[in-house]
Amino acid sequence: MAKKCDSSCQEQFKTSIGGQALIEGIMMRGPEKQAIVVRTKEKLEIKVEPIKQGGFLRKIPFVRGVLNFFASMVSGVKALMYSANFFDDEEGAEPEKQSKLDAWLEKKMGSEKFMQGLIYFSAFLGIAFSVVLFFIVPIELGNLLERLTGCTLLVKNLFEGVLRIVIFLLYMFIVSKMKDMKRVFSYHGAEHKSIRCYEAKLPLTVENVRKQTRLHPRCGTSFLFVVMFISIILFTIASGLLIKVPFIGQLKNDNKVVFNLLMMGIKIIVMLPIVVSISYEFNRLVGRHDNWFTRILTWPGMWLQNFTTNEPDDEMIEVGIEALKLVIPEEEGADRW
Repeated sequence: MAKKCDSSCQEQFKTSIGGQALIEGIMMRGPEKQAIVVRTKEKLEIKVEPIKQGGFLRKIPFVRGVLNFFASMVSGVKALMYSANFFDDEEGAEPEKQSKLDAWLEKKMGSEKFMQGLIYFSAFLGIAFSVVLFFIVPIELGNLLERLTGCTLLVKNLFEGVLRIVIFLLYMFIVSKMKDMKRVFSYHGAEHKSIRCYEAKLPLTVENVRKQTRLHPRCGTSFLFVVMFISIILFTIASGLLIKVPFIGQLKNDNKVVFNLLMMGIKIIVMLPIVVSISYEFNRLVGRHDNWFTRILTWPGMWLQNFTTNEPDDEMIEVGIEALKLVIPEEEGADRW
């Protein structure tokens, strides 16, 4: 049994290196390179790519949040599909035949363009699913509550926000209980532990990494929770301001259906990118400091990681260490948060 982490495990600096759990692997993303390490039956499959730095827009506060979020979705889907390629065909199973549509698209677009299009389409589907489940469903249920009870706009928006968080927590809980996801969440734990060890400036060994906590304040899970929470505040404020606009206020009385559709469109198309941007800047700000106040702010996201991370075994830790080593910049401090 691993010893408890002592004072030597404490964070010495904060790194901008982050990662993602894959199917039997881990993707690490540093300031210059991205590394994917997948453990197969034979060996560790390794893929390292340089990171495109992007234009000046990726550096502008409150703009970079949306751009970086979409970029991370695309790179995450790409890495996930890469890891899945090693485990597509089960032993004894016949290879799945390509559909006529896939064959036609690949023929017209070429294999490389077809795969690139598939990656972007998968990322779009992931975002669309999240918007439907965590935003459209609560908004529609809020509209139903208003029709049934005649509640105020404030109550309706608060109901939507609380419902959004409840759905998010239930979703995370259900996913954490799925058999296939338990190993993925163990790799998630290995990713966090490896980064924790690196931030403590300890040698990256299995023994040192094993001692670390699997919870990390700058995790993507925490970011998603912040998005949910900030959406309650901003959606409520925005709804209160919009209702005072003469045209929109009149529409609320004349055509409730059109009013609700308009409000839904504003919340998702206009407000949601703003929520993501503010959440991104919030996480960057809180992530730079470690005191009682920031610990209170990051506690909900840290608690949520109890569902999205599991304790890894030594082989998983080895994958995390290898992926991390591949993206550490040569210049010391170049990855400082």
